[in-house]
Amino acid sequence: MINYLKELDKKIFILIHHDGENSFFNFIMPFVRDKYFWTPLYIVFLILIFYHFKKKSWIIIFAVTLLITITDQLSSSVFKPIFHRLRPCQNSELSAYMNHVIDCGSGFGFVSSHAANHFALAVFIGLLFYSRIKWLLFVLLAWAALVCYAQVYVGYHYPADVICGGIVGTIPSVLLYRYLKKRLTKTN
Repeated sequence: MINYLKELDKKIFILIHHDGENSFFNFIMPFVRDKYFWTPLYIVFLILIFYHFKKKSWIIIFAVTLLITITDQLSSSVFKPIFHRLRPCQNSELSAYMNHVIDCGSGFGFVSSHAANHFALAVFIGLLFYSRIKWLLFVLLAWAALVCYAQVYVGYHYPADVICGGIVGTIPSVLLYRYLKKRLTKTN
């Protein structure tokens, strides 16, 4: 079963690189996966948090910092050392299918830290504002999925790396949100 899933993962990766490759994506996807590209969005998150939570904003900022630390450490210090899965860009068998738009880098790919961190942020912020801005959760999930797709598109991760990374990011963010929900009732 594991071998079947690995082969399926590889086939989907090749499909994305063979059928999905185009000059626009070659240009934009390296930016989409770059955390600094999204700085304006992070600033919008901060503005929303300070506007809606006022004195309790520090709790949210601390929670987001804790959440990203947890998801980043889970992906980088727990899963990657356990699974030792090389990135697809390090696989010479796949090189012929890839349009190398970024440097490959080093390290292991399973699970994707980008996916874990972006899904953690998207789910937590989306749930935080769900009662006020229902559509925001879906927009943020689409944003996190786009970042994940970019990771696969540039050859840095297999699809399973980002799917599992998304799960690693989602679970702690839901748990943390549920824990903080009662404490965040707007009483300012």
